Amino acid sequence: VQLQASGGGSVQAGGSLRLSCAASGRIFTSDVMVWFRQAPGKEREFVAGIRWIGGRTSYLDSVRGRFTISKNNAKKTVYLEMNGLKPEDTAVYYCAAGSRVAISSSEYLYWGQGTEVTVSS
Repeated sequence: VQLQASGGGSVQAGGSLRLSCAASGRIFTSDVMVWFRQAPGKEREFVAGIRWIGGRTSYLDSVRGRFTISKNNAKKTVYLEMNGLKPEDTAVYYCAAGSRVAISSSEYLYWGQGTEVTVSS
């Protein structure tokens, strides 16, 4: 399984970005796709997750209502629509695949390379 994340960039507070994570290989052997982020000097933290089958979603409390995770099974792609961005959302965002949604990064075997998001005030 290979994951390719894209869509990061620099925006002002209140702006929007859409991240994409394109998967190749036997991605459907993994049940869920998630987004994590890591800010400078901080631990990698869970942001959002979605199940390939059924589409059930989970979110970090601080992004719920602002971020939306979605998927396109035919394209093997997962998206993270980020609205109302805040400076504290600044981080490198990573997509990952695993067997269940969990907040610990150690649960995930497959990772994308990361895409940087910078939000200025």
